[in-house]
Amino acid sequence: MDIEWKGPYAWPKFETESNLPAIPKHPGVYLQTSTYENGYIIYAAGITRRPIPQRLREHTRKYLSGDYTILDMDAMKHGVRKEIWHGWGWTPEKRREYERRKSELLEAAKKQLSKFCIFVADVSTEPRILERIEGAIMYTLYENTHPFCDIPDRGMQLSPRWKRESPITAFMHCHVELYGIPKQLEI
Repeated sequence: MDIEWKGPYAWPKFETESNLPAIPKHPGVYLQTSTYENGYIIYAAGITRRPIPQRLREHTRKYLSGDYTILDMDAMKHGVRKEIWHGWGWTPEKRREYERRKSELLEAAKKQLSKFCIFVADVSTEPRILERIEGAIMYTLYENTHPFCDIPDRGMQLSPRWKRESPITAFMHCHVELYGIPKQLEI
């Protein structure tokens, strides 16, 4: 299977701030990345059977409400994960802290979205293929042998290849360097 990564594209509604083009309106797999050296470092892979911009607009609401982790994008472009806000899970104390820091966190979340560079692949909309691609990419990024294994969030609900499924070799193609995923990946 050939996977052609196209991009970088701007996060929806942040095209002006990033000076990048809008994401094509097709389903598939997407990568949230940051500039790094002479290419891009991957923060997360995601999938959707709906148009990718529509899915990212759903993510926008989660970032702006404090549900998702907000990172220091200046640190990430140097390959360092530095959290400004740790999303995922609420307590009454955490809700009060979010409300106290809301203006700072909204500004940081908007900066993160404007600095993300999105890459997309128009692949099958068959759910298992999409899940296997996403799972293989994320587990590759999590490997301790990888220099950027601490960049992605952990705890995603991933569904990589099941043992009873035959492996598929995916050949990754991109006109720029995508740090963290090999040119050939078993999904």
